[in-house]
Amino acid sequence: MSTAPTTPQTFDFVVVSNRLPVDRVSDPASAGGEEWRRSPGGLVTALHPIMQRTRGAWVGWHGAPDEVLTDFDHDGMRLVPVALSAAEVSTYYEGFSNATLWPLFHDVIAPPEYHRTWWDAYRDVNQRFAKECARVAAPNATVWVQDYQLLLVPALLRQLRPDVKIGFFLHIPFPPAELFAQLPWRRAVLEGMLGASLLGFQRESDTANFLRCVRRFAQRPVKAKQVQVEMSDGRTRLVRADTFPISIDTDVIKKLAIDPEVIKRAQLIRESLGNRKIILGVDRLDYTKGIRHRIKAYGELLNDRSVSVEDVALIQVASPSRERVSSYVQLREDVELAVGRINGNFDTLEHTAIRYLHHSYPMKEMVALYLAADVMLVTALRDGMNLVAKEYVAARQDETGVLILSEFAGAADDLPTAILTNPHDIGGMKEDILHALTMSDDEAQRRMKRMRRQVLANDIDRWSNDFLGRLEKAIEDCPASEIIHPSDGSGEAARAVVANADETHGLPLTEDRRVSVRRHLAEAESLLVALDFDGVVSPIVPRAEDARPLPRTHAAIEKLTALPNVQVAFVSGRSLASLRSCASPSAEVALIGSHGAEQHIPGTARPHVLTLAKEQEQTLARAERVFKDVARKYNGAWVEIKPAGVVLHVRQVTEDDQEQASVEAMQRIYVEVPQAHLSRGKSVVEVAVLKAHKGEGLETLREAYSPASILFMGDDVTDENGFAALSQGPGQPDVGVKVGPGATGAAVRLDTPEDVAEFLEELWQERSGSSADSAL
Repeated sequence: MSTAPTTPQTFDFVVVSNRLPVDRVSDPASAGGEEWRRSPGGLVTALHPIMQRTRGAWVGWHGAPDEVLTDFDHDGMRLVPVALSAAEVSTYYEGFSNATLWPLFHDVIAPPEYHRTWWDAYRDVNQRFAKECARVAAPNATVWVQDYQLLLVPALLRQLRPDVKIGFFLHIPFPPAELFAQLPWRRAVLEGMLGASLLGFQRESDTANFLRCVRRFAQRPVKAKQVQVEMSDGRTRLVRADTFPISIDTDVIKKLAIDPEVIKRAQLIRESLGNRKIILGVDRLDYTKGIRHRIKAYGELLNDRSVSVEDVALIQVASPSRERVSSYVQLREDVELAVGRINGNFDTLEHTAIRYLHHSYPMKEMVALYLAADVMLVTALRDGMNLVAKEYVAARQDETGVLILSEFAGAADDLPTAILTNPHDIGGMKEDILHALTMSDDEAQRRMKRMRRQVLANDIDRWSNDFLGRLEKAIEDCPASEIIHPSDGSGEAARAVVANADETHGLPLTEDRRVSVRRHLAEAESLLVALDFDGVVSPIVPRAEDARPLPRTHAAIEKLTALPNVQVAFVSGRSLASLRSCASPSAEVALIGSHGAEQHIPGTARPHVLTLAKEQEQTLARAERVFKDVARKYNGAWVEIKPAGVVLHVRQVTEDDQEQASVEAMQRIYVEVPQAHLSRGKSVVEVAVLKAHKGEGLETLREAYSPASILFMGDDVTDENGFAALSQGPGQPDVGVKVGPGATGAAVRLDTPEDVAEFLEELWQERSGSSADSAL
């Protein structure tokens, strides 16, 4: 172990990012004609007060190649510049970071390039960042590493300074294993990230993708969002990965939104456009943002005469980005050509179809645009979060305005009442734009009110506090639960206890906890018992059509259904027809099929008839052809056709070929049917044309029955959306139960469907006893 420096120039809190939080600007009044000014942005805003309180230092590149600067102080922070040569800017930054990792992590929208010289430069620069961190970090300091340019820093820093607490946050998406597999240095990148004690991601899917890659490519044990990492002294360290969706500084936006100057500026913008309906897009000029797709959709609406330039205008702000990279140069040419063509075809002397602004604007002007816009159009093809969507919501103080949001942006998880759109589906996006332009005031206000409540309650301060609080907790737990001693005689039993140490993620249902959970559910004024079918009510069987409920489970469900104030539902990926055939439910049992796309809810006036548009039917047909083509190559594979989806089943394929068949199917769907919703469960790959998941199914049941508590039991990765929709944990009414192994967001865990049957029997006994007591 190296000796930690103890000079006054060390700091208790260190942030590490590719760039320092300052920009160099011209200032004729200063001695050198230049000065440093704090950069705008949520990350700097969130961390600046913490750095002032904790004597913080920020390590990063200062933006100029071939220039060496010494450490300096600015605005209460110690800034530690990392020098980069012009060659390193080309290879480490423009090369490996932005031409290899960026496109790979954004679903290969553009083809990544893999060059060993770029990798060598990336590794060398990450080592330099780690050394600077080690130099300025005080003993036992907290170091927070930011983003994809520095994926190797956590492990490199841990080698130099094992005393420091290391957190890492990835601001962009983490790709599925089928895409991450392309990276020649995939294991080295994963091992670099695993140097941290806590890893943060934007979406649950990103966290799940990372853990799956760790299990597959790093061969590390993974359980309950925790990874076991062997240390050099033979001990095992526990690394935690979890989801921390980033947000914005809502106070700044709110203050600007009520500033009289900003309000007046918004009015002038509207008047300059003839008081037409305004659609607004605000993006960096990047191929991930879907700018070409939205311009195409808007141009077709004009061509179809669904809208006119006399009534509607599109403002597209596209701030300059990576202008030395050839793909970005080509993107700018393509966008400007499309804008020019549409304006040339549809402009009049009085009205312009698209106002295209290739500039960056200060936040004051952006808020004025947000206030002026009737519709905000965020159509990213893939985005870690997209804070523009949240800024628009925060600015709408009067709760007006409509947000159209790509379902492939992380913000879609936080803002589900936006109009969620698939930007690959131009026809669908056109319909969404028309819906937004014609939406009633009541509907718009209802949607905006829910989004504002979420954004204002979860601002950038909460994000940073949540992450750093969890990091400190991970370190505090270290002596008792994070370090596993292989020679202490406890062996695998000790490992099992540690792997389930997080009480909010699948704690085993011990007898004491079983009694507590059962009593909580029995005493609820009204109860919804929602059950996945395969792997919960029925054991997993080789042929899906042979699945049947366990007799004990079927009997327990019938008894629960007969109790007052108890509603039972099946929430499954199966179609309704398959559920009825295999589950044989009584008439009182509600059915949510096809992950929520199909619904049968007895006792309510909520009929649900599933209809598909012609383009959706065509998408299903293409996916069916792909899956059948793959199935012909693997003995035992077969294809199931659902009302809104197509499923490739590989359970009967030999174990060695299951993964290969699934990966091949997913890769072909990514390429040949990009507009489809693709998901993977246990031995299945599924394509759907309706965005539906079990969480939405549970919300539908909650609205229909208004239960005081919900019990949801599931076994597959597709059930995690259901667990996320619950209000569970200490003092919360709902309970999620994971059946079987695997990382989960459920509160507790059972091992087998037989355990489910026993638990439901006990719940009926306790609930029926409570009912009898109430009657007396």
